[in-house]
Amino acid sequence: MSEVKDGEPALANGPRASANGQRHGQDPVLVVSGLTVLVRGEDGPRAVVEDLSFSLSRGETLAIAGESGSGKSMTSLAIMGLLPKPGARIGGGSIRLGDRDIAGLSEGRMKAVRGRRIAMIFQEPMTSLNPVLSIGRQLTEAILAHEAIGRSEARRRAIAALRAVRIPDAEGRLKQYPHELSGGMRQRVMIAMAIALKPDVLIADEPTTALDVTVQGEVLELLRDLQRDLGTAVILITHDMGVVAEMADRVVVMKEGRAVETGEVGQLFDAPQADYTRDLLAAVPRIGEGRGRMETRALESRAAPPLVQINDLCVRFPIRSGFLSRVRANVHAVEGVSFEIAAGETLSLVGESGCGKSTTAKALAGLVDYSGDIILEGTNMAGRTSEERKAQRRKVQMIFQDPFASLDPRMTVGDLVAEPMVIHGTARREERWARVAGLFDRVGLSADQMARYPHEFSGGQRQRICIARALALRPRLIIADESVSALDVSVQARVLGLLRELQAEFGIAYLFISHDMAVVENVSDRIAVMYLGQIVEMGTRDQIFGDPQHPYTKRLIAAVPRPDPHARRRAFERAASEIPSPVRMIGDPPNRLELHDLGDGHLVASRA
Repeated sequence: MSEVKDGEPALANGPRASANGQRHGQDPVLVVSGLTVLVRGEDGPRAVVEDLSFSLSRGETLAIAGESGSGKSMTSLAIMGLLPKPGARIGGGSIRLGDRDIAGLSEGRMKAVRGRRIAMIFQEPMTSLNPVLSIGRQLTEAILAHEAIGRSEARRRAIAALRAVRIPDAEGRLKQYPHELSGGMRQRVMIAMAIALKPDVLIADEPTTALDVTVQGEVLELLRDLQRDLGTAVILITHDMGVVAEMADRVVVMKEGRAVETGEVGQLFDAPQADYTRDLLAAVPRIGEGRGRMETRALESRAAPPLVQINDLCVRFPIRSGFLSRVRANVHAVEGVSFEIAAGETLSLVGESGCGKSTTAKALAGLVDYSGDIILEGTNMAGRTSEERKAQRRKVQMIFQDPFASLDPRMTVGDLVAEPMVIHGTARREERWARVAGLFDRVGLSADQMARYPHEFSGGQRQRICIARALALRPRLIIADESVSALDVSVQARVLGLLRELQAEFGIAYLFISHDMAVVENVSDRIAVMYLGQIVEMGTRDQIFGDPQHPYTKRLIAAVPRPDPHARRRAFERAASEIPSPVRMIGDPPNRLELHDLGDGHLVASRA
């Protein structure tokens, strides 16, 4: 392994065995040489990928890693012939698939290659699947586009592809639509569509970024099994170095459109040569780094009365049907949840999508109706007037997952940060602007940026703006709902550092909501684990990560990809049954969820 210089990648020589037992270095199925991708700019064409070269052998996984804007996805789109035209085009180099250069193929000829010889799994399956077509229609059309077979045979192959990706009741799923499937199931459908024609090369562009850690583990193991069975070569595009360590044979690290380092995955993690690679690896949160580091402030705070106390919180959403639209059932989103948060403490809520984390946060912020008690600084919010709830809401602010969706694109960022003060009438105009300028400085932005609009900032900067907005009313509690999950690892590290600094300076308490257990371990004082609306385990950070008691907690922690290629999992622990539905018909007896460990990492859920 060596650092790339003058655009010449250092590719390893000689055949070698991958984690899947394949041999590499001979007869590559894909060779990219000197690839340059140009996009149209105000001052003429600009290179977003420059002089990139790599090869890929049958059965091999090559990871292309780097932060947003590094050129990873543009590289994959160029290989697939999907560059957005006329704004982007290949400006030089070749892409050889077998003995054929596909870089200059017309769209008509590329259609014959795309799907059959080379296929792609996109990051967000919901935007990649047609919402008005059934799963079966989309799968069979993809097969019929390349195979001269009848619809019954295409349907048989579609069912076989769904079974290959471990989708239960594959035949029944053909009739369903994308919105009827979970995020993990939709991603499995995308993988089934990609492998249905057994392509030579499979490009997976951030295939697990939006997935829960347990679903991520299942998808990664699925890709590994399919690669072993079919011998498919895989290009894995990701900014998650834990996923790189778990899956890759070789790695290309990209920055600003160029490869800065290429090498075997073990060598790259053990002895990175490029400064950028070292910085990237240093920013990765690792389980174990936060253990034994309970903050003194949080320990002292626990002796005082709690800032927030939640008792037997329940949130249910009615399901209406029939001519009179009567309530026939309820979705039990949150069921009997109780916890406390001390001033200056960070309590993390963890669990998979749909477990009730965000609904709990919305109830605490006064955004959904609930039953039970939410006591904020000794005041029970139940039964309060709207004005009283508004006054109390000043003490609780939220930072959401997607900063761009959280900011009005028509307003300047200065006005956006000042808006909470305007709504609550907490400061005069002159004082507001002085306070906004101070907040910008505190989150690492300059006052002269206040007149700009959200689209003029990077993702990390926009999240800093959201943090400044949350601080505008000087809250006692900030709810951070997946506030760093969409950020690159280095930006994530800077935002988390900022949150810790603000907590130490102002004594702010955090309710930190996340499915990323490595991040949770590094930021939390205490952790509550949620499963299907209920808290199944709660304790200090050291208790949860050092000696987890509940089988679901153990499964969550075991699912975290380790940023160490020498510690790859042999197999992922899977649930032995589907998660029970949170829907209960009116009149059904109340019951609680139980999760049983069947051994060998298999869990089964039931209602008791």
